[in-house]
Amino acid sequence: MPDSRYIAKVRRRKTFWNNVTRVVIQLFVWTGAAVLYYFAFSIFFDTPVEYRLKHSTDRLRREYATLTGRYDSLNRVMENVIARDRNVFHILFEADPYDFEEENAANRWNFYEGLLSQSTIELQKQFARRLDATERAVADLADSYDRMAAAIDSCAYRNRIPAIQPIINKQLTLLTTSYGMRINPFQKVLRSHQGVDYAIPEGSRVFATADGTVKEVSLRNSTSGQTVVIDHGGGYETLYSHLGRIGVRRGQRVRRGDIIALSGNSGLSLAPHLHYEVRCNGMRVDPIHYFFMELSPDDYQRMMRIARSGMQSFD
Repeated sequence: MPDSRYIAKVRRRKTFWNNVTRVVIQLFVWTGAAVLYYFAFSIFFDTPVEYRLKHSTDRLRREYATLTGRYDSLNRVMENVIARDRNVFHILFEADPYDFEEENAANRWNFYEGLLSQSTIELQKQFARRLDATERAVADLADSYDRMAAAIDSCAYRNRIPAIQPIINKQLTLLTTSYGMRINPFQKVLRSHQGVDYAIPEGSRVFATADGTVKEVSLRNSTSGQTVVIDHGGGYETLYSHLGRIGVRRGQRVRRGDIIALSGNSGLSLAPHLHYEVRCNGMRVDPIHYFFMELSPDDYQRMMRIARSGMQSFD
């Protein structure tokens, strides 16, 4: 017969492993129940962090929807304004308005799209060709500049071309009406405006835009008010009207930048301003094209945009 102590030992070992197995099974059961509970709870209920995140996302969605609505509304208004602006230009000037930015942006976009479609070797070859062409263009430009400088130095009338603005207008914002068909403020009809208008306070300094001789000084009460006409020679004349005080006399010689008068509101004038004209061989031309001593290409484009915004003249 087996030893009783051996039998007791086997029973204790069996009881131990049974207890261990039962504990492990219970642990797995409770772990599975906890996992199931967690998933069930997470499906039907939100934790505080999840609740805040969801509501924050909802708030962002509402704000995004509001901003989208505002953007759509502003976009419709902008499209309406652009359409009305083009319509006005079509009716009044039978032309489309200038749009420097849109044309440049489209060209840049097409250029970048073309670069993306090329390989590295093609880009290197294209860069080398463009570099060579640029070097040749720079050399040609330097030669052209030298020839132009020599021609200007030899030109007797270089200081007689009206090449600056008649007032101090560094910010380019004082020009209110440009050359062309504009609405007359008194008759309320389209009339040819043969110069540019600067909205400046009375008493502002008015400068001669080139060397010349004072051809005419008008002090009589006319529609142009007090007026000065300067003959620059070479077919060029400039006119300054609606002045308040004239500081030159007929026959007096003046140089570019000399103060010839103070601005005013004389004659048939809507508000204090200076009306300035440039005449070439007896024909009135757009003075903005003659500000090349002051304006860079970017300034010239900006002044053109500012000038287009004024549809009504001051005289």
